[in-house]
Amino acid sequence: MIRAVERNAVTSYYALAAGIIAISFGAIFARLAGGPAPLVAALRMIFSSLILLPFALGSSETRRELGRLSKRDLGFLALSGSFLALHFILWISSLSFTGVTSSVVFVTTSPLWVALWTILFLRERVPRVFWIGLALALAGGLVIGGSSMRAGGGRWRGDLLALGGAIAVAGYFLAGSRLRKRLSLLGYIVPVYSAAAAILLGAALLSGASFTGCGWRTYLYTFLMAAVCQVLGHSSFNFALKHLPATVVAIAALGEPAGASLLALAILGEIPMRTEIIGGAAIVCGIILVLSSRPESGAAAEKTTSGREPL
Repeated sequence: MIRAVERNAVTSYYALAAGIIAISFGAIFARLAGGPAPLVAALRMIFSSLILLPFALGSSETRRELGRLSKRDLGFLALSGSFLALHFILWISSLSFTGVTSSVVFVTTSPLWVALWTILFLRERVPRVFWIGLALALAGGLVIGGSSMRAGGGRWRGDLLALGGAIAVAGYFLAGSRLRKRLSLLGYIVPVYSAAAAILLGAALLSGASFTGCGWRTYLYTFLMAAVCQVLGHSSFNFALKHLPATVVAIAALGEPAGASLLALAILGEIPMRTEIIGGAAIVCGIILVLSSRPESGAAAEKTTSGREPL
């Protein structure tokens, strides 16, 4: 029994490593796709929904869950999908203005916004180390933001868009948290992904984007975003959550900015600025302090990983 538990733990760490690598490709694929943000976001979620739909329909348990959904449940699923759609539009748009490192660092701050919500509205009490971590993350954000302002151009707009994407995905966590507790993974993400895909499809059409006029690169890389980042990355973290503490998985997910930066250097030839490295390290360290200061909030920590949509 003990050996089986140890084997599961070791396998989970391998799954975490695979998940980090998978989600680190998100920003790279988004850049390589080359289309307007609403179109890229819509194709990603359409492909994600189509990949997962056969598994959901093939599961009798999932079909029963979906059949039992009330109007209130459907409303929360739609709200969750709306936040997810907004997250992807904002984050993918940010990559047109700022560097991969800045964009990914800012969009991974979602655990901070979830934590602040629980403090402000659920009156959760937190130790002093939480506020130290929050201050450290804020200082890192100011370092990157100040550098972007001095650099001129639109980098600061990209930073703000990525930060908005983090806030939107925090809204996604919170909107779907109650349903996620009583629905299976497929029973939750398939309707949410489908709602997000429908919203993004409408947004793309309203923006004037053409789904038939884009090149093969757009189709290829948005499919890879869905298959590698969304499905493989998400599944890897959820597998690890079954055998490892949620806080461990949440902290491991913060390896994404480093992975994305290395991939951007190797594939795109994009060298991160010194301020991005320093500020990004401060933000990641601050988030680690925030997460480690809240071990009693397993559900909140879990939402930052099992609910978090891999980029």
